[in-house]
Amino acid sequence: MDKQIIQNLRLLNIEAIRKKKEKLKNEIIHTPVIHFNSSCIKKLFPQTDIFMKLELFQFTGTFKARGALSVCYEIEENKKKYGITAASAGNHAIAASWAARKLGLSAKVVMRSTANPYRVAQAKLEGAEILITDKIEELFETAKKLVDEELRTFIHPFEGVNTTLGTAGIGIEFIESIPDLDAVIVSIGGGGLISGVASAIKMMNTKCSVFGVEPEGANSMYTSFIEGKPIQNANTNTIVDSLAPPMTLPFSYAVCKKYIDEIVTVSDDEICASMLMLQQEAKLAVEPAAAATLAALARPLNKKLKNKKVGLLMCGANIDSLSYSSLLERGEQFIKSDKWIYKF
Repeated sequence: MDKQIIQNLRLLNIEAIRKKKEKLKNEIIHTPVIHFNSSCIKKLFPQTDIFMKLELFQFTGTFKARGALSVCYEIEENKKKYGITAASAGNHAIAASWAARKLGLSAKVVMRSTANPYRVAQAKLEGAEILITDKIEELFETAKKLVDEELRTFIHPFEGVNTTLGTAGIGIEFIESIPDLDAVIVSIGGGGLISGVASAIKMMNTKCSVFGVEPEGANSMYTSFIEGKPIQNANTNTIVDSLAPPMTLPFSYAVCKKYIDEIVTVSDDEICASMLMLQQEAKLAVEPAAAATLAALARPLNKKLKNKKVGLLMCGANIDSLSYSSLLERGEQFIKSDKWIYKF
């Protein structure tokens, strides 16, 4: 393992996590945890006690606000005048723009032409200048150019100690709310969320298992675990754009490898069906990345987590009404095909 990665892993300890959480506490929402126990859910999961951490109610609509603000707080004073840049499919662009505005920094973020127009509009509302690229390989290249030419600080969407320290606050809040959790399920994109949540939870409750979930069509961390190293240039094919980076990177991979017990995958149809379940049984309108955790509990982890107290992380809800409606319809069709546990 690279010496820098080893050094950064040492920086990730419970004292540092608590210190970062304290630093962010006045700017970040301590999101609620609810018992997911509608009559239907109790019938579907009679031997599983389910709790949901509602990070969708965080500023900017996703957990991304924590990591982005954590990184922005560490920008050196003499570099603040140049502002920040970010590269993102959407949620990170919004969060980085929000964090920059909170700290009085300018923001110029790079987004794909395929990004959901709602997310582009949200980033603009936070005061950012938006640059659009057509190709995914141009996303980070354009941001790097802004670093080189305008001296902006790059806020990475998932890689880095301060990103992980920021998201680790979610893990602390979850365990403090439900100290005796047996397992937590967290969605994986690049690993910026689960690296923080998993490390904090394992440091506070070693008996609590941490499961990651990825879409079948974007399983780069799952594949990295099998190959024993971060992978590059992965092919992705999923509706869940926020869980579909084309690679894994060394630090987030190392943290995930250290603290995650198992990674499972779920199909896009199962994610859509879970979105519908959450809308009808919890009255939550979530984006696909959040619904993936319920899909993991309903299918690949169902038997393993019977008789357990399980936490599901609802990571975000940045989705426009038309996209949401179409995905609910897809979920309904999948449920009607009798391939899913839920009936209505």
